[in-house]
Amino acid sequence: MPAGGRVNRRGRSDVIVVGGGVVGATCALALAGRDLEVVLVEGQAPAPWSAQQPDLRVYAFAPDNAALLAQLGVWQAVRDARAQAYRRMRVWDAAGGGELCFDADRLGRSHLGWIVEHALLADRLWAALPAAGVQVRCPARVEAMEQDASGVRLRLDDGTRLDARLVVAADGAASTVRQLAGLPVHGHDYAQRGLVGYLRSERPHEDTAWQRFLPSGPLAVLPCTAGRSSIVWTLPNAEAARVLALDDAAFSRELTTAFGARLGQLQIDSPRAAFPLKLQLARQYVEGRVLAIGDAAHVVHPLAGQGVNLGLRDVAGLRQLVADAQARRAEWDTPHRLQRWARTRRSENTVAAYTFDGINTLFSNDELHTTLARGPLLGLAGKLPPLTNLLWRRAAGP
Repeated sequence: MPAGGRVNRRGRSDVIVVGGGVVGATCALALAGRDLEVVLVEGQAPAPWSAQQPDLRVYAFAPDNAALLAQLGVWQAVRDARAQAYRRMRVWDAAGGGELCFDADRLGRSHLGWIVEHALLADRLWAALPAAGVQVRCPARVEAMEQDASGVRLRLDDGTRLDARLVVAADGAASTVRQLAGLPVHGHDYAQRGLVGYLRSERPHEDTAWQRFLPSGPLAVLPCTAGRSSIVWTLPNAEAARVLALDDAAFSRELTTAFGARLGQLQIDSPRAAFPLKLQLARQYVEGRVLAIGDAAHVVHPLAGQGVNLGLRDVAGLRQLVADAQARRAEWDTPHRLQRWARTRRSENTVAAYTFDGINTLFSNDELHTTLARGPLLGLAGKLPPLTNLLWRRAAGP
Protein backbone atom coordinates (compact mmCIF):
# COMPACT_ATOMS: atom_id res chain seq x y z
CA MET A 1 0.00 0.00 0.00
CA PRO A 2 2.27 2.83 -1.19
CA ALA A 3 1.54 6.25 0.24
CA GLY A 4 2.74 9.73 -0.57
CA GLY A 5 6.09 10.84 0.69
CA ARG A 6 9.14 12.93 -0.04
CA VAL A 7 12.14 11.29 -1.68
CA ASN A 8 14.87 13.51 -3.05
CA ARG A 9 15.89 13.76 -6.69
CA ARG A 10 18.72 11.29 -6.27
CA GLY A 11 16.22 8.64 -5.20
CA ARG A 12 17.71 8.57 -1.72
CA SER A 13 15.59 9.14 1.37
CA ASP A 14 16.97 10.37 4.67
CA VAL A 15 15.74 7.44 6.76
CA ILE A 16 14.22 4.03 6.14
CA VAL A 17 12.41 2.63 9.18
CA VAL A 18 11.94 -1.13 8.92
CA GLY A 19 9.06 -2.32 11.08
CA GLY A 20 5.70 -0.60 11.44
CA GLY A 21 4.70 -1.57 14.96
CA VAL A 22 4.05 1.04 17.64
CA VAL A 23 7.73 1.96 18.02
CA GLY A 24 8.55 1.86 14.29
CA ALA A 25 5.49 3.89 13.23
CA THR A 26 6.18 6.44 15.96
CA CYS A 27 9.78 6.70 14.78
CA ALA A 28 8.67 7.34 11.19
CA LEU A 29 6.28 10.07 12.32
CA ALA A 30 8.82 11.64 14.67
CA LEU A 31 11.55 11.90 12.04
CA ALA A 32 9.17 13.06 9.30
CA GLY A 33 8.11 15.75 11.76
CA ARG A 34 11.71 16.99 11.74
CA ASP A 35 11.39 17.49 7.96
CA LEU A 36 13.31 14.35 7.04
CA GLU A 37 12.38 12.18 4.05
CA VAL A 38 11.18 8.91 5.63
CA VAL A 39 10.21 5.53 4.17
CA LEU A 40 8.49 2.91 6.34
CA VAL A 41 8.83 -0.76 5.34
CA GLU A 42 6.43 -3.28 6.89
CA GLY A 43 5.47 -6.84 6.07
CA GLN A 44 1.83 -6.58 7.09
CA ALA A 45 -0.35 -3.57 7.81
CA PRO A 46 -2.09 -3.59 11.20
CA ALA A 47 -5.70 -4.72 11.22
CA PRO A 48 -8.18 -1.89 11.83
CA TRP A 49 -8.92 -1.38 15.49
CA SER A 50 -12.37 -2.51 16.63
CA ALA A 51 -14.02 -1.07 19.74
CA GLN A 52 -16.11 -4.26 19.94
CA GLN A 53 -13.08 -6.58 19.99
CA PRO A 54 -10.49 -5.24 22.46
CA ASP A 55 -6.90 -6.26 21.81
CA LEU A 56 -5.58 -8.62 24.50
CA ARG A 57 -2.23 -6.79 24.37
CA VAL A 58 -2.26 -3.62 26.44
CA TYR A 59 0.42 -1.18 27.57
CA ALA A 60 0.83 0.82 30.76
CA PHE A 61 1.62 4.00 28.87
CA ALA A 62 3.92 6.47 30.66
CA PRO A 63 3.29 10.26 30.71
CA ASP A 64 6.45 11.16 28.77
CA ASN A 65 5.44 8.91 25.90
CA ALA A 66 1.89 10.25 25.91
CA ALA A 67 3.48 13.70 25.57
CA LEU A 68 5.56 12.45 22.63
CA LEU A 69 2.46 11.16 20.83
CA ALA A 70 0.67 14.42 21.62
CA GLN A 71 3.48 16.33 19.90
CA LEU A 72 3.04 14.05 16.89
CA GLY A 73 -0.70 14.75 16.78
CA VAL A 74 -1.78 11.20 17.66
CA TRP A 75 -2.48 11.06 21.40
CA GLN A 76 -5.82 12.88 21.35
CA ALA A 77 -7.16 10.42 18.79
CA VAL A 78 -6.09 7.55 21.04
CA ARG A 79 -7.72 9.07 24.13
CA ASP A 80 -10.91 9.88 22.24
CA ALA A 81 -11.20 6.22 21.22
CA ARG A 82 -10.34 4.38 24.45
CA ALA A 83 -7.69 4.90 27.09
CA GLN A 84 -8.02 4.33 30.82
CA ALA A 85 -6.08 6.61 33.14
CA TYR A 86 -4.81 5.04 36.33
CA ARG A 87 -4.20 7.05 39.48
CA ARG A 88 -2.62 4.50 41.79
CA MET A 89 -0.36 1.48 41.68
CA ARG A 90 -0.24 -1.08 44.48
CA VAL A 91 2.43 -3.78 44.69
CA TRP A 92 2.59 -6.51 47.33
CA ASP A 93 3.98 -9.99 47.93
CA ALA A 94 1.79 -13.05 48.46
CA ALA A 95 4.15 -14.20 51.22
CA GLY A 96 3.23 -11.18 53.36
CA GLY A 97 4.97 -8.04 54.50
CA GLY A 98 4.32 -4.46 53.49
CA GLU A 99 2.94 -2.85 50.37
CA LEU A 100 4.43 -0.38 47.92
CA CYS A 101 1.93 2.23 46.77
CA PHE A 102 2.27 4.96 44.17
CA ASP A 103 -0.47 7.59 44.38
CA ALA A 104 -1.00 10.39 41.87
CA ASP A 105 -2.15 12.86 44.53
CA ARG A 106 0.94 12.31 46.66
CA LEU A 107 3.18 12.59 43.60
CA GLY A 108 1.52 15.84 42.52
CA ARG A 109 0.03 14.38 39.34
CA SER A 110 -3.49 14.07 37.97
CA HIS A 111 -2.74 10.46 36.99
CA LEU A 112 0.18 8.05 36.74
CA GLY A 113 -0.39 6.85 33.19
CA TRP A 114 -2.87 5.16 30.88
CA ILE A 115 -3.77 1.62 29.92
CA VAL A 116 -4.00 1.49 26.11
CA GLU A 117 -4.54 -1.34 23.62
CA HIS A 118 -1.75 -2.17 21.19
CA ALA A 119 -4.13 -2.35 18.22
CA LEU A 120 -5.58 1.09 18.95
CA LEU A 121 -2.14 2.69 19.09
CA ALA A 122 -1.04 1.03 15.86
CA ASP A 123 -4.27 2.03 14.10
CA ARG A 124 -4.02 5.70 15.04
CA LEU A 125 -0.30 5.90 14.28
CA TRP A 126 -0.77 4.42 10.80
CA ALA A 127 -3.67 6.80 10.14
CA ALA A 128 -1.27 9.70 10.73
CA LEU A 129 1.47 8.50 8.33
CA PRO A 130 0.17 9.86 5.00
CA ALA A 131 -0.35 13.42 6.25
CA ALA A 132 3.15 13.37 7.75
CA GLY A 133 4.62 12.60 4.32
CA VAL A 134 5.89 9.13 5.24
CA GLN A 135 6.21 6.83 2.22
CA VAL A 136 4.87 3.40 3.21
CA ARG A 137 6.07 0.19 1.53
CA CYS A 138 3.65 -2.54 2.62
CA PRO A 139 3.53 -5.48 2.28
CA ALA A 140 7.29 -5.65 1.89
CA ARG A 141 10.16 -7.34 3.68
CA VAL A 142 13.89 -6.74 3.63
CA GLU A 143 15.88 -9.49 1.91
CA ALA A 144 19.35 -7.97 1.59
CA MET A 145 21.31 -4.95 2.77
CA GLU A 146 24.62 -3.33 2.05
CA GLN A 147 26.10 -0.12 3.37
CA ASP A 148 29.10 2.16 3.11
CA ALA A 149 30.17 5.43 4.68
CA SER A 150 27.58 7.42 2.75
CA GLY A 151 24.42 5.34 3.11
CA VAL A 152 22.53 2.04 3.15
CA ARG A 153 20.87 0.14 0.32
CA LEU A 154 18.07 -2.37 0.86
CA ARG A 155 16.57 -4.96 -1.45
CA LEU A 156 12.97 -5.86 -0.69
CA ASP A 157 11.25 -9.16 -1.41
CA ASP A 158 9.34 -7.63 -4.34
CA GLY A 159 12.61 -6.66 -6.02
CA THR A 160 12.40 -2.98 -5.05
CA ARG A 161 15.68 -1.32 -4.05
CA LEU A 162 15.75 1.52 -1.55
CA ASP A 163 18.58 3.87 -0.66
CA ALA A 164 18.89 6.02 2.47
CA ARG A 165 21.35 7.89 4.63
CA LEU A 166 20.21 5.85 7.67
CA VAL A 167 18.26 2.65 8.32
CA VAL A 168 16.41 2.10 11.60
CA ALA A 169 15.72 -1.50 12.63
CA ALA A 170 12.35 -1.52 14.39
CA ASP A 171 11.34 -4.98 13.17
CA GLY A 172 11.05 -6.76 16.50
CA ALA A 173 12.98 -9.24 18.60
CA ALA A 174 13.88 -11.43 15.60
CA SER A 175 14.94 -8.37 13.59
CA THR A 176 16.14 -9.21 10.08
CA VAL A 177 17.84 -5.82 9.73
CA ARG A 178 19.71 -6.23 13.01
CA GLN A 179 21.01 -9.59 11.85
CA LEU A 180 22.00 -8.28 8.43
CA ALA A 181 23.89 -5.44 10.12
CA GLY A 182 25.74 -7.91 12.36
CA LEU A 183 24.52 -6.43 15.65
CA PRO A 184 24.99 -9.21 18.25
CA VAL A 185 22.53 -9.96 21.05
CA HIS A 186 22.67 -11.83 24.35
CA GLY A 187 20.16 -12.83 27.02
CA HIS A 188 18.22 -15.83 28.26
CA ASP A 189 14.82 -17.48 28.16
CA TYR A 190 12.78 -17.07 31.36
CA ALA A 191 10.98 -20.42 30.83
CA GLN A 192 7.85 -18.41 31.62
CA ARG A 193 4.83 -17.22 29.69
CA GLY A 194 2.79 -14.07 30.11
CA LEU A 195 -0.91 -14.98 30.12
CA VAL A 196 -3.24 -12.16 29.05
CA GLY A 197 -6.98 -11.55 28.94
CA TYR A 198 -9.76 -9.36 30.31
CA LEU A 199 -11.79 -9.87 33.48
CA ARG A 200 -14.60 -8.40 35.49
CA SER A 201 -14.22 -8.04 39.26
CA GLU A 202 -16.75 -8.12 42.06
CA ARG A 203 -15.44 -4.78 43.33
CA PRO A 204 -14.40 -1.75 41.21
CA HIS A 205 -10.75 -1.58 40.08
CA GLU A 206 -10.45 1.90 41.68
CA ASP A 207 -8.42 3.28 38.74
CA THR A 208 -5.54 1.29 40.21
CA ALA A 209 -2.87 -0.87 38.61
CA TRP A 210 -2.42 -3.87 40.93
CA GLN A 211 0.53 -6.27 41.04
CA ARG A 212 0.89 -9.26 43.34
CA PHE A 213 4.12 -11.24 43.45
CA LEU A 214 3.71 -15.00 43.68
CA PRO A 215 6.42 -17.71 43.77
CA SER A 216 5.34 -18.67 40.24
CA GLY A 217 5.66 -15.08 38.95
CA PRO A 218 3.90 -11.71 39.17
CA LEU A 219 0.21 -11.18 38.47
CA ALA A 220 -0.76 -7.71 37.22
CA VAL A 221 -4.38 -6.53 37.09
CA LEU A 222 -4.66 -3.32 35.09
CA PRO A 223 -7.73 -1.04 35.03
CA CYS A 224 -9.60 -0.67 31.75
CA THR A 225 -12.72 1.11 30.60
CA ALA A 226 -16.29 -0.12 31.16
CA GLY A 227 -15.33 -1.63 34.52
CA ARG A 228 -13.11 -4.32 33.07
CA SER A 229 -9.47 -5.05 33.88
CA SER A 230 -6.64 -6.60 31.89
CA ILE A 231 -4.36 -9.25 33.33
CA VAL A 232 -0.73 -10.11 32.68
CA TRP A 233 -0.10 -13.31 34.65
CA THR A 234 3.46 -14.63 34.55
CA LEU A 235 3.67 -18.40 34.97
CA PRO A 236 6.21 -21.17 34.29
CA ASN A 237 5.65 -22.70 30.86
CA ALA A 238 4.01 -25.91 32.07
CA GLU A 239 1.77 -24.09 34.54
CA ALA A 240 0.72 -21.58 31.89
CA ALA A 241 -0.29 -24.43 29.58
CA ARG A 242 -2.31 -26.05 32.38
CA VAL A 243 -4.10 -22.83 33.31
CA LEU A 244 -4.85 -21.97 29.69
CA ALA A 245 -6.56 -25.34 29.27
CA LEU A 246 -9.01 -24.73 32.15
CA ASP A 247 -12.61 -23.80 31.42
CA ASP A 248 -13.67 -20.24 32.26
CA ALA A 249 -15.14 -21.12 35.66
CA ALA A 250 -12.07 -23.02 36.86
CA PHE A 251 -9.72 -20.39 35.44
CA SER A 252 -11.64 -17.63 37.23
CA ARG A 253 -11.39 -19.47 40.54
CA GLU A 254 -7.64 -19.93 40.22
CA LEU A 255 -7.24 -16.30 39.17
CA THR A 256 -9.23 -15.08 42.19
CA THR A 257 -7.07 -17.18 44.51
CA ALA A 258 -3.84 -16.01 42.87
CA PHE A 259 -4.90 -12.39 43.34
CA GLY A 260 -5.83 -12.97 46.98
CA ALA A 261 -9.44 -11.93 46.26
CA ARG A 262 -8.27 -8.31 46.52
CA LEU A 263 -11.16 -7.18 44.31
CA GLY A 264 -13.51 -9.96 45.33
CA GLN A 265 -14.42 -12.67 42.86
CA LEU A 266 -12.82 -12.37 39.43
CA GLN A 267 -14.51 -13.59 36.26
CA ILE A 268 -12.64 -14.00 32.98
CA ASP A 269 -14.45 -12.01 30.29
CA SER A 270 -12.52 -12.67 27.07
CA PRO A 271 -10.44 -15.24 25.24
CA ARG A 272 -7.02 -15.92 26.76
CA ALA A 273 -3.57 -16.06 25.21
CA ALA A 274 0.02 -16.52 26.39
CA PHE A 275 3.36 -15.42 24.97
CA PRO A 276 6.90 -16.60 25.85
CA LEU A 277 9.11 -14.33 27.95
CA LYS A 278 12.81 -13.70 27.49
CA LEU A 279 15.56 -11.20 28.14
CA GLN A 280 17.37 -10.14 24.97
CA LEU A 281 19.75 -7.20 24.68
CA ALA A 282 21.77 -5.98 21.71
CA ARG A 283 25.42 -5.57 22.63
CA GLN A 284 25.53 -2.46 20.45
CA TYR A 285 22.80 -0.35 18.89
CA VAL A 286 24.66 1.09 15.92
CA GLU A 287 26.68 -0.50 13.12
CA GLY A 288 27.72 2.07 10.55
CA ARG A 289 24.52 3.68 9.32
CA VAL A 290 22.15 1.09 10.78
CA LEU A 291 20.71 1.46 14.27
CA ALA A 292 18.30 -0.65 16.34
CA ILE A 293 15.41 0.52 18.51
CA GLY A 294 12.57 -1.07 20.47
CA ASP A 295 12.41 -4.85 20.63
CA ALA A 296 15.09 -5.09 17.95
CA ALA A 297 17.48 -3.64 20.57
CA HIS A 298 16.00 -4.76 23.89
CA VAL A 299 13.37 -7.24 25.07
CA VAL A 300 12.64 -7.05 28.80
CA HIS A 301 10.44 -8.84 31.33
CA PRO A 302 6.88 -7.40 31.27
CA LEU A 303 6.48 -7.21 35.06
CA ALA A 304 6.86 -3.41 35.09
CA GLY A 305 5.07 -2.82 31.79
CA GLN A 306 8.03 -0.83 30.47
CA GLY A 307 8.83 -2.54 27.16
CA VAL A 308 7.04 -0.14 24.81
CA ASN A 309 7.95 2.83 27.00
CA LEU A 310 11.65 2.08 26.63
CA GLY A 311 11.24 1.73 22.87
CA LEU A 312 9.47 5.07 22.55
CA ARG A 313 12.22 6.70 24.59
CA ASP A 314 14.65 5.40 21.96
CA VAL A 315 12.55 7.33 19.44
CA ALA A 316 12.39 10.47 21.57
CA GLY A 317 16.16 10.41 21.93
CA LEU A 318 16.65 10.03 18.18
CA ARG A 319 14.21 12.84 17.47
CA GLN A 320 16.08 15.09 19.90
CA LEU A 321 19.40 14.20 18.25
CA VAL A 322 18.05 15.41 14.90
CA ALA A 323 16.52 18.54 16.44
CA ASP A 324 19.78 19.49 18.19
CA ALA A 325 21.80 19.05 14.99
CA GLN A 326 19.32 21.06 12.94
CA ALA A 327 19.40 23.87 15.51
CA ARG A 328 23.17 24.03 15.02
CA ARG A 329 22.85 23.72 11.21
CA ALA A 330 24.97 20.57 11.50
CA GLU A 331 24.71 17.10 9.97
CA TRP A 332 22.42 14.98 12.12
CA ASP A 333 23.73 11.55 11.02
CA THR A 334 27.42 11.84 11.85
CA PRO A 335 28.97 8.76 13.53
CA HIS A 336 29.70 10.57 16.80
CA ARG A 337 26.08 11.75 17.13
CA LEU A 338 24.70 8.27 16.44
CA GLN A 339 27.15 6.69 18.87
CA ARG A 340 26.26 9.21 21.59
CA TRP A 341 22.58 8.38 21.15
CA ALA A 342 23.42 4.66 21.27
CA ARG A 343 25.49 4.93 24.46
CA THR A 344 22.74 6.85 26.27
CA ARG A 345 19.94 4.54 25.21
CA ARG A 346 21.85 1.32 25.73
CA SER A 347 22.85 2.42 29.24
CA GLU A 348 19.29 3.27 30.29
CA ASN A 349 17.75 0.19 28.69
CA THR A 350 20.35 -2.18 30.14
CA VAL A 351 19.85 -0.83 33.67
CA ALA A 352 16.09 -1.19 33.27
CA ALA A 353 16.32 -4.71 31.82
CA TYR A 354 18.52 -6.07 34.59
CA THR A 355 16.47 -4.30 37.25
CA PHE A 356 13.35 -6.11 36.00
CA ASP A 357 15.35 -9.32 35.70
CA GLY A 358 16.52 -9.02 39.31
CA ILE A 359 13.03 -8.26 40.62
CA ASN A 360 11.66 -11.30 38.79
CA THR A 361 14.41 -13.49 40.25
CA LEU A 362 13.89 -12.10 43.77
CA PHE A 363 10.13 -12.52 43.87
CA SER A 364 9.51 -15.54 41.61
CA ASN A 365 10.76 -18.18 44.02
CA ASP A 366 9.89 -19.64 47.41
CA GLU A 367 13.39 -19.80 48.92
CA LEU A 368 12.94 -19.18 52.67
CA HIS A 369 15.43 -16.37 53.30
CA THR A 370 14.41 -14.48 50.18
CA THR A 371 10.73 -14.85 51.05
CA LEU A 372 11.28 -13.51 54.57
CA ALA A 373 13.12 -10.44 53.31
CA ARG A 374 11.21 -9.25 50.26
CA GLY A 375 7.84 -8.33 51.84
CA PRO A 376 9.41 -6.08 54.47
CA LEU A 377 11.59 -4.49 51.76
CA LEU A 378 8.48 -3.52 49.79
CA GLY A 379 6.91 -2.15 52.95
CA LEU A 380 10.02 -0.14 53.79
CA ALA A 381 10.12 1.39 50.31
CA GLY A 382 6.46 2.29 50.63
CA LYS A 383 7.09 4.16 53.88
CA LEU A 384 9.90 6.34 52.49
CA PRO A 385 8.32 9.04 50.27
CA PRO A 386 11.64 10.17 48.72
CA LEU A 387 12.37 6.60 47.64
CA THR A 388 8.83 6.13 46.33
CA ASN A 389 9.14 9.36 44.33
CA LEU A 390 12.52 8.28 42.93
CA LEU A 391 11.16 4.89 41.86
CA TRP A 392 8.21 6.48 40.17
CA ARG A 393 10.25 9.09 38.33
CA ARG A 394 12.36 6.25 36.99
CA ALA A 395 9.29 4.47 35.64
CA ALA A 396 7.42 7.57 34.40
CA GLY A 397 10.25 9.06 32.39
CA PRO A 398 11.58 12.63 32.32
